[in-house]
Amino acid sequence: MENEGRGSGPRPEDGGGGPDGHRPPGPLPYEGVWRFTAAAVDPSVPQARHAVRDLLARQGVPASDDTVHALLLIVSELVTNVVRHAALLSPVFGVEVAVGPEWVRVAVEDEHPYRPSALETDHARTGGRGLLLVREVTREAGGVCDVEHTARGGKVVWAALPLKHPGFL
Repeated sequence: MENEGRGSGPRPEDGGGGPDGHRPPGPLPYEGVWRFTAAAVDPSVPQARHAVRDLLARQGVPASDDTVHALLLIVSELVTNVVRHAALLSPVFGVEVAVGPEWVRVAVEDEHPYRPSALETDHARTGGRGLLLVREVTREAGGVCDVEHTARGGKVVWAALPLKHPGFL
């Protein structure tokens, strides 16, 4: 994935310092940005989820189990949306995981130009609630999410969650 069309992203306004605004010099061991691409096919949904889970564990990201589960649900929903709705125009999609000192952001990018919106709940429907679920899980975790267009005409759907949230402790 390329960084086109991302804007400023959901990073904390204070740069992610601690309560007193200070943090150790240099990045923490778990901070960084990782990207991978995959084919827009059904097996990519669990593969993307497992890749994100393994990355968080390997990097030692200090996220609670609830935060990790929320992130994995978000990744599953976003990748499922690409597979179901964007695969024809975007046979390959990208996943990005960015970790700061106090937050983690997952983003899924595809080449389909349609900008989805979270649908309202319709109890008669059996599907179509993926982005609504992403929005609600993100909100409950104290995070933010959005959809942005890329410079190449596709889109990035992202969600950023705090590593520590009072509701998830």
